[in-house]
Amino acid sequence: MTEIAEGPGARADAGAVIRESYSFACMRCGYGWEQSYEIEHHKHTDGHDVVCYLANGRIVPSPLSRPTCLRCDGHVVRIMRPGRVTTALDAAHIEPGDRHWQLADLMHPFRRKE
Repeated sequence: MTEIAEGPGARADAGAVIRESYSFACMRCGYGWEQSYEIEHHKHTDGHDVVCYLANGRIVPSPLSRPTCLRCDGHVVRIMRPGRVTTALDAAHIEPGDRHWQLADLMHPFRRKE
């Protein structure tokens, strides 16, 4: 999901702010999570465009460049559209606070039925 907003939530020197959310699944340990980002576009003093990613109000690296698993620090992470983790948890009847589930739980609702 992408939203474009001007100003109030952005830092003073930011142009348009885009809000995007992603689901992530670690292919190493099977951990899954979701994260929303505010993507601020700025003009550098030399005129080049600069993009800043913020998660929970803190500047973070782009989640698309080299995502890192929050559990095992692995870098083999699948990036998916938002809602995949929540949908899988709902389908598996797992509470969001219960982090004891695996990649198979995340992918099960999306397998083709034969």
